[in-house]
Amino acid sequence: MLRGAVAIFRRDFKKFLSTPFVLFMTLFFPLMYLIVFGNAIGGSITGIPLGVVQEDPYVNTTQIFDSGVAALQDFHQSDKPAQFRVILFTSEESARRALTGGEIMGYVVFPSDVSPGRDVRLYVDSSEYTIPALIQSGVAAVLARTGGGHRLYVDNIYGTIDYLPFFGVGVIVMAIFMTTMMGGGIALIRDREMGIIEGYLVTPVKRSSIILGMIGSGTLRAFLAGFIIFIVDILVAGVVIRTTGNFLLVLLVLFMTSIGVTSIVIALSSRFTTQQEYASSVAFLNLLLFMTSGAFYPIIGMPYWLRWITVINPEAYAIHALRSIILRGQGIGVIGGDLIALAVFSAGAIILGIVTYRRSLE
Repeated sequence: MLRGAVAIFRRDFKKFLSTPFVLFMTLFFPLMYLIVFGNAIGGSITGIPLGVVQEDPYVNTTQIFDSGVAALQDFHQSDKPAQFRVILFTSEESARRALTGGEIMGYVVFPSDVSPGRDVRLYVDSSEYTIPALIQSGVAAVLARTGGGHRLYVDNIYGTIDYLPFFGVGVIVMAIFMTTMMGGGIALIRDREMGIIEGYLVTPVKRSSIILGMIGSGTLRAFLAGFIIFIVDILVAGVVIRTTGNFLLVLLVLFMTSIGVTSIVIALSSRFTTQQEYASSVAFLNLLLFMTSGAFYPIIGMPYWLRWITVINPEAYAIHALRSIILRGQGIGVIGGDLIALAVFSAGAIILGIVTYRRSLE
């Protein structure tokens, strides 16, 4: 019995050593998990874009406005960079438009006179996690320093949003990627191992048609998975869809995200011949995309060298669009840029999938 066990051990261990790529990813993945996860979660949030405006109407700025702006610009914690990136506005309406458009995460309205007891008003984007509390505590600390006896009135413009709805939006995108990873890429490699793909090649079906069919099937599966988690979010996380138009916009974002993610996973899977190599690579891709998407933690809290990945990360655009619709009740005017980015990514991923898969068959 012992001799048989040793023989099986030697065979299985040699098989592991014979796949250097899997061996490399076995060591590389935990290291990258430490680097990416450790820097993407819990980083210092600084440089928060904060608007400042004086109450309408006014002719000249007041002393509390001037001292408040200076104090907000210099406000920081210990040896960290400035907490806020202060942006001055000439009217409350322009500051409000900037807040709803996502250009700033809050704005402070200072009174137009110095009478004691006048409120300093603070409006914050409450759909973000941790940032509203940082803004409120920072502005309160500044008011305590400047004095004047002014109280702070806080308005969470989207109401009080807990972490569960905030994170629940990210889980929708995660479900799309996991469904594509398990049902799309691995199924494709398994078909190649079983000779099914070779069977396609002896039929009149074009090679581009093969990849388009796989992308279409994977997109449908991913869309259904995302839709199911979306319904679960409504029932469990307590998210509210305000209008039928917003509901349809959510479905549009889910569909476009499903196309892009499925296409890139299919393109990646065509470069591997074994399920082990594919699984280790896609697991790393999932880590990189999901951790830098803002699903767990605000992107502004990530270091600069990691934040640039969000510019080319389709999941970041999908999560921003879904949060804008689901948590903020915004429409096409705000998420238009996200939809364009998802459309460009999807088109590029489909072309890449076709070209890559064609080459892998030749």
